[in-house]
Amino acid sequence: MAKIGVEPSLTDVQEALKERGYDVVPLRGEQDARGCDCCVITGLDANIAGIHNIVTSGPVIEASGLTAEEICQKVEEKLR
Repeated sequence: MAKIGVEPSLTDVQEALKERGYDVVPLRGEQDARGCDCCVITGLDANIAGIHNIVTSGPVIEASGLTAEEICQKVEEKLR
């Protein structure tokens, strides 16, 4: 199953993805995103200056305003 990086504060999302069989890893830093098929972030760490390092080629989903179920659906859509 796909490896999904999820920010540690999104515990409900982590649990929902685990229930669906995904390999969930906490995103505590840039290194944690390496090798992930998809990442889920809160959006609070968005780089305002637009300068960032690309460490994953997979999709990144911003969780703000979405339920855990909606995020799971987005992950599944992106990984198709």
